[in-house]
Amino acid sequence: MKQKHKQLHAKSINQPEEFWADAANQIDWHTCWNSVLDDSDAPFYRWFAGGKMNTCYNAVDRHVAQGRGEQIALQYVSPVTDCEYSITYRELLAQVSRLAGYMDSIGVKKGDRVVIYMPMVPETAFAMLACARIGAIHSVVFGGFAANELATRINDAKPKLILSASCGIEPSGVVPYKPLLDDALLQASHKVEHCLVLNRSQLEAELLPQRDRDWQSAVAAAPDIGCVPLDATDPLYVLYTSGTTGQPKGVVRDNGGHAVALTWSMKHIYDIDCGNTFWAASDVGWVVGHSYIVYGPLLVGATSIMYEGKPIGTPDPGAFWRTIAKYKVKSFFTAPTAIRAIKRDDPNGNYLQDVDLGCLKNVFLAGERCDPDTLHWSEDTLKKPVIDHWWQTETGWPVAANLMGYAPVEVKAGSPALAVPGYQIDVVDVMGDEVSANESGNVVIKLPLPPGTLTTLWQNEQRYQDSYLSMYPGYYLTGDAGYKDEEGYLYIMSRIDDIINVAGHRLSTGRFEEVLCQHEAVAEAAVIGVKDALKGQVPLGLVVLKHGVTLNEEQLNQELMALVRQEIGPVAAFRLVSAVQKLPKTRSGKILRGTMRNIADNQSYKMPATIEDPATLDIVRNTLTRMGYADAHV
Repeated sequence: MKQKHKQLHAKSINQPEEFWADAANQIDWHTCWNSVLDDSDAPFYRWFAGGKMNTCYNAVDRHVAQGRGEQIALQYVSPVTDCEYSITYRELLAQVSRLAGYMDSIGVKKGDRVVIYMPMVPETAFAMLACARIGAIHSVVFGGFAANELATRINDAKPKLILSASCGIEPSGVVPYKPLLDDALLQASHKVEHCLVLNRSQLEAELLPQRDRDWQSAVAAAPDIGCVPLDATDPLYVLYTSGTTGQPKGVVRDNGGHAVALTWSMKHIYDIDCGNTFWAASDVGWVVGHSYIVYGPLLVGATSIMYEGKPIGTPDPGAFWRTIAKYKVKSFFTAPTAIRAIKRDDPNGNYLQDVDLGCLKNVFLAGERCDPDTLHWSEDTLKKPVIDHWWQTETGWPVAANLMGYAPVEVKAGSPALAVPGYQIDVVDVMGDEVSANESGNVVIKLPLPPGTLTTLWQNEQRYQDSYLSMYPGYYLTGDAGYKDEEGYLYIMSRIDDIINVAGHRLSTGRFEEVLCQHEAVAEAAVIGVKDALKGQVPLGLVVLKHGVTLNEEQLNQELMALVRQEIGPVAAFRLVSAVQKLPKTRSGKILRGTMRNIADNQSYKMPATIEDPATLDIVRNTLTRMGYADAHV
């Protein structure tokens, strides 16, 4: 099967126009393209230039037109509200066309921006598709983001309309959204005239008569509206990702290339066809939610699960498995951090005892590096193929993966497998020279990037070039460090910034974490580099223990230090380690290593807008202070 994968990949690199023209035939076009790849304005490449299509038509209307209107499009599962219901493609079309009609009635046109600030409810998907229907550019902001962060995005996107909800529901309780939205609009210099607010029964919001409209009544009174033919190169959405300067970067995704790439990936990578059920346990505020809760599954006519809950605590670590069994999920996609949370609370898989997962064919993990221990635990517990794969907000779909719907290859723990067709991945040194097999370096992708990847940053082409293209001309800089083995398998070890320089030895935090997670008591680990007068930097590890572990701290620390010495060697100088109750993470599951490093070194830092639980930073700060780092008063 590896040869079959390599042959397909070679075709995508050597004959990209033929390869992607074949893939483009899987979606419906209003007008065929003039050229598959337009490189006249390199490095701003354009796919399917001259072609016209509509993403919403391909995700909704065509399935109804082909007689599949009664098939379930979205299955809403909300353990936090104890509510479940399904939406057919016909019902989805009715909701989306009326919401688009409302937008049109207030003057929202092609190219206008619409900010969506909502929880994990079906109306959020309606909002995205309604924008796509009329050519408005949506920008989804994760529901519950702080008001100042929302204001920053409003100022950058300059929306004509904001779609929001009265509240979100977290395991901790109701989170009011409307006060945050009102505060953000007061802070923002850009003035928004129209807000459409979904009032939820858990907490109804007070509407301002001059600006706010009630979602249900406004949409019910709106006319249906059809799809607007759009240029393939027209923007579909802007999704903001954190920038190193504190100013978020607006990743721009086009219509045509995006639809083609996602349609191709659903079958080839995730093994999902029309009528199958797919579940990406993420949030529409993240790129995973854009690509694989809303657009990807609907483009191929699958059923997509929308889940409002957590892997644990809503109500227990068996919630994911019961949902998969109940709704006959064929492929399941979640983050390694979710699996680690389940493993921590249910290390022996007791919640799986009475659950029939016969429907489940594959489990996919992405969002943060999957350490081998997590992969093996998942395989052993679920008795299913567990597939690590790697991609980014900027790429929009997988860069390295196992093609489970086309040519599955051997799974190697710690690796997201081989480059996906369309991506030419290289590992280079600081001078841009390719390094040898098994030698670490900076991971880059040769231009042009395939369809579906970012085309630029919103209204900031210079920043796009400076951030991604300038360091290695002709290549896209991923910002990740790693290596490839002799067979071409990629290993992503850390962000480039997370390489620790210990007395001249460059060591990856990912490798340390991999070793720490081998210990039977450890559920997850984070390693950061802290300043050291003698060695420049030394590694410091924080571990979260599995529930029920009674090992005393001194014994644990000695065993962990011995394990690192055995696996990495004395050069690692690993002597700083402590157990903590929780690690600080973003809501998408990424550990905030950079923030922890700043705390340890007494550097200034900004509370990340995406942090899931701010209290975790206090836990870490207290632990670091006890270890001799992070002055308590800073």
